[in-house]
Amino acid sequence: MKHRAREAALQILYLWDVGHSDVVLAAETLFAQQWPEGESPSDDLRAFATNLASETVRRLLEVDQLIAETAERWRPERMAIIDRLILRMGACELLHQPAPPPAVVINECLELARTFSTEDSVKFINGMLDGIRKKLAPEQ
Repeated sequence: MKHRAREAALQILYLWDVGHSDVVLAAETLFAQQWPEGESPSDDLRAFATNLASETVRRLLEVDQLIAETAERWRPERMAIIDRLILRMGACELLHQPAPPPAVVINECLELARTFSTEDSVKFINGMLDGIRKKLAPEQ
C-alpha cells in the first residue's frame, strides 16, 4: 500500500507544481478525476499520500535548501520536474520524525524514478538521497 501511496503523492505533487494549485486541491483532483476507474483508493492510501505531499510542500524551503547543498551548483528548479519532485518527497521523508528507515525511503524513490523517469535519473536520485542521508545522519 505504501508504494502505491508514494506514487499517488508524487502525482499530487506533480499536479500541484504544474497546476500552481493548492496541494489539498491537487489531491482531491487526483482521487476524484484521475484515479483509475474501477478501483477506489483506500482511506489509508489517500491519507498517506495526501499527508506526504502536504508535508513536502510545507517543508519546501528546508527540503530545497538541503537538495541544493547536496547537488553543489545545481539548483532544484533546474532539475527535471519528476526528478525534483521525487527528491523533494524523499528528502521530506528522511527529515520526518520518526523517520522510516533511510534504505526504505531511498529504495522507494528509486522505484518511482524507474517508473516515471530515466535510468540516468535513478542513478542521480540515488546519489542525491544518499548524500542527503549522510548529511542528516553522518554516523550511519
